Amino acid sequence: MTTLKFRLHDDLTTAIKARDELRSATLRLTLSAIAYEETAGKSARELSDDEVQKVIAREAKKRREAADAFDKGGRADSAERERAEGEVLAEYLPKQLSDEELTAIVADAVAEAKAGGAEGPRAMGAVMKIVNPKVAGRAEGGRVAAAVKSLLAG
Repeated sequence: MTTLKFRLHDDLTTAIKARDELRSATLRLTLSAIAYEETAGKSARELSDDEVQKVIAREAKKRREAADAFDKGGRADSAERERAEGEVLAEYLPKQLSDEELTAIVADAVAEAKAGGAEGPRAMGAVMKIVNPKVAGRAEGGRVAAAVKSLLAG
């Protein structure tokens, strides 16, 4: 069992013993998403820590999107629950980059892409190729793309 998956199992046991309903429900759903991912392909396999982290990030993104949808629908209590679950999941993800950190990484990548001859809106792909490995797991794709677009436009 991967160390991250093992930690999730351990924390689930602790949450159940502590009668922490929110944490145990969130971890149960996440572990089932991981189990699903492990059996989804042609043959069952163990996920690496990186793959487990991607599943957790996807689950956290679902919580953010659901919270936004509940807010728009005027269901603040449900939105609050989704946000709380997202916070539980955030503990298992790398610390997210601040806007300033992300902008600095993107600015370096834009300069690097320009040095390589890529300019204007068409440079987007080149810049994303440079940025993505540097921010992997620490910034959502949409945030990264928005930062790249704004710096390329500027």
